[in-house]
Parts: sequence; C-alpha cells; structure tokens
Amino acid sequence: MNTKQFQLPAHAPLLGRKAWTAFLLALIAVGFLAPLLNLWVPVGNPLHLSDFAVSLIGKIMCYAICALAMDLIWGYTGILSLGHGLFFALGGYVMGMYLMRQIGQDGNYKSHLPDFMVFLDWKELPWHWTLSDSFVATLLLVVLVPGFIAFVFGYFAFRSRIKGVYFSIITQAMTYAAMLLFFRNETGFGGNNGFTDFKRILDLPIATPGMRMVLFVLTGLTLLGFFLFSRWLVSSKYGRVLMAIRDAETRVMFSGYSPLPYKLSIWVISAVMCGIAGALYVPQVGIINPGEMSAANSIEMAVWAAVGGRGTLIGPIVGAFLVNGAKSWLTVTAPEFWLYFLGALFIVVTLYLPNGVIGLLRTRQGWLKYFRHSREGGNPDPVSPVKPGMTDPQPSTDQKGGAA
Repeated sequence: MNTKQFQLPAHAPLLGRKAWTAFLLALIAVGFLAPLLNLWVPVGNPLHLSDFAVSLIGKIMCYAICALAMDLIWGYTGILSLGHGLFFALGGYVMGMYLMRQIGQDGNYKSHLPDFMVFLDWKELPWHWTLSDSFVATLLLVVLVPGFIAFVFGYFAFRSRIKGVYFSIITQAMTYAAMLLFFRNETGFGGNNGFTDFKRILDLPIATPGMRMVLFVLTGLTLLGFFLFSRWLVSSKYGRVLMAIRDAETRVMFSGYSPLPYKLSIWVISAVMCGIAGALYVPQVGIINPGEMSAANSIEMAVWAAVGGRGTLIGPIVGAFLVNGAKSWLTVTAPEFWLYFLGALFIVVTLYLPNGVIGLLRTRQGWLKYFRHSREGGNPDPVSPVKPGMTDPQPSTDQKGGAA
C-alpha cells in the first residue's frame, strides 16, 4: 500500500517582489529623498520640499499608523472601534508632559512648573507627573499607558461578549468621558488649552529644520516598520484565527479556540500603535489638547480604513493620505464644506465601494486581465478561483469547514 507523506503548504512570503520594490522605494523616499529635497535643495528650486510639506506629510504618516491599527482590529478581526482617538491622545499627552518639562524655566513665568500650573497657583507637580522628566520613562509610558487602558477595557468588554454596534457605542462613550475628564483644570493636563509652546526635546531645539526632519524620518520608519509587523502578524496562524473570528466567531469557538485572548491581544496591539503615533504627532504639530479625543477624530480613523480598503493593510494607509490630503486642501479653499465632503465620502464608499480604493483597483485589474485573455481566446486562469469583480479568492468547499 502506497502512502504519501502529508506535507503542510509552504508558508507564503511576507511580501511579493513588486511589494518589496514599493517598500524599498518608500524607504528611500523617507530616509534619503525627503531630507535631500528639504535640507539641501535651495528654497527657490522647484524640487525643494517646503517645511510646511514636511510637517503635513509627517502628520499624515502619524494618522496612517492609526489607520493601520484600525485595519488590524476592524478589517481583520471585525471589531469596529470608535474610541481609538483616546489611545492616540494618551500617547500624545505622555509625550507632551515630557516636552513641557523640557521647557524648564524658559516659560513665561520663569518657573520650574509648566505655565498653566503657575497660572492656576499650583505649588508642585501632581503625582502623575513624577516620571515626566525622563525620556526613557516617557517612551515606556507611551506604550504602557494606552496598552493598560486598552487591556482593562477590552478584558471586561470581550469577556462579556459585547460586540457589534454595542461595542462601537461603548468605545465612543469611553472616549467622550475621557475627553470631559481632560478638559478639567484640576486633572493637571492643561485643561482646554492642553500642552503647547514646546521648545526642546532631549535638550535640543525642537523647531529647527534638522530636528523637524529627524522626527519626519523617524515617523516614516515607524510607519514602514508597523506595516511589516502587521503583514507578518496577519500572515501567521494568529492572523488566520483573527480572520476566522471576523467571519464566524461561533464556529471558531466550536473548533476549540477561545476568541478572548485573540481579540484582547489584537485590541491592545492596535491601541499601542495609536499611542506611539500620538507620541510622534505631538512634537511635529506642537500641541496636544482634549480635542484629539473627540468622537469625530475616532470616526475619521474608521473613514480612512474604509476609504482605502479594509483587510488590505496598504489600503488604510492610502486612505489616510487621500482623506487628509483632501482635508488639508478643502479646509483652505472651502472650509465650510469639509464636513459635508467627509460625510458624503463615507456614504459613497459604504454604498458603492465596500472594498475601498484598493478593492476598486483590484477589481479593475481583474476585469482587464479577463478581457485581455478573452481577446486572446484563452482561459483567464482555470485554476484560480478569482473572477472579475472579486477582490479576494473565495474558499473552496473543503476549506469552508476550517476555523483557522
């Protein structure tokens, strides 16, 4: 009796050849081309990259990290969060506290306390400012504070099996409650004005072109690093379980998997990513206030992921650049119409582009391939289950029974 040894399928590569090429081009653009065009090309030259463009692109790259985090939790796990603006703001506030301590006695009141504390007649720093003068402690807290809040909230929410629109409403309520808390002056977070007027980071001037470019490059490298990390994550067995939870959580439970640790871990990972994005955002923009916790900001993160294409990783990044680029242009040319445009965009994407911009491009490529092969008189692809109009391969009959 002849028996064939069972072999597992080969693990798919992290990125394809074209994707690696695009990744390396993005790496060169962030690490070499942008500094060259901004710092060494003269201002009058058409190729010069202005300081405004550097700040704008750096800010959008921070938003792209949040969009990537949203894709992990929504696109791959099926959990729509309307509260990730809280984690973004928490990371920003932790970095803002350090930057406020870096001002030293160069503030308006020449005190070792931040100006808003002197104005409120505070005599000493509150307890939660204890480690704010240490850069190493700040880096740790940027990760630990959003991660801890996400863990506590997620544990009780997922343990109670709250899901769907109810979970989305609760996350939005949590963010709104935190925003009201941070608006209060007695909390020690600057009240309505928040933190601003930063002067130094690591005892170096923060407003110089060189420091601005360092923060830009660091943000770009972080975005690229998180993209590779996310790609590795969703390509692993862990990622396949996440997608199984998204598609049929009950069947995952019947197959012997507990969804709680998977949902909780990806929830914490996405929160930490938003916290790091907020920490990179604050020194580039120069301000952090409770407005970053507004419901609109969290909803915009979902819009970026939806516009670009959920469950694609690259789609939310594209969506963040498209939406925020349009926002930057419309808020100057027609500021009164920006919110109408955002609402209309989300409605159009929901109704006519459920797979986003990336899904539209993939569908178009599928149709072009189909018609090209049809003209040649051949079968487009007799083996592949992908047909024109579909963005992802459909599972075969024997694959549909698997949970992960």
